[in-house]
Amino acid sequence: MGCGKNYDTGSCVADILKDIVDAQNDIVENCCDTSCEQSINDLLCTNEVTNDLDTVPVILYCKDCKPFKGFGTTKNHHNKMNPILSSFIFRVKKVDKDNCAILELLLSDGESCGFDHMKDPTEQSTEDLEATGICITVDLDCFCHVTCLPAIRAFH
Repeated sequence: MGCGKNYDTGSCVADILKDIVDAQNDIVENCCDTSCEQSINDLLCTNEVTNDLDTVPVILYCKDCKPFKGFGTTKNHHNKMNPILSSFIFRVKKVDKDNCAILELLLSDGESCGFDHMKDPTEQSTEDLEATGICITVDLDCFCHVTCLPAIRAFH
């Protein structure tokens, strides 16, 4: 998959993320090592065996080549904020025509990653990544690299 396969935004990262959103939104049946193209193909695989994959997890890199870490929180059942969590791994929810994206933080079940918990993506657990419901908005023009992890089932 080359940059700008389906789009002409001038941003390779934006074009890849738009392809991921399209793939995630067009799941029919799933089957089926590590590249953006392979992860998208695994997500869209049409085979008799379904694998229930629904997400291509991504790691984004800022223009200074450092991995991007997002932060956010949720409210508890008493309508008070929970501690702020962070993640290097995201699910792309939406990309608009201006290259603004909504990203959802992905974390392993039970993982509570605060500000200083992780210094880089290698310190974050990728076992049983789940959608957190914590979404952030980013400008995709601020990124120069995207790493796609193998497709997963983030909604259990």
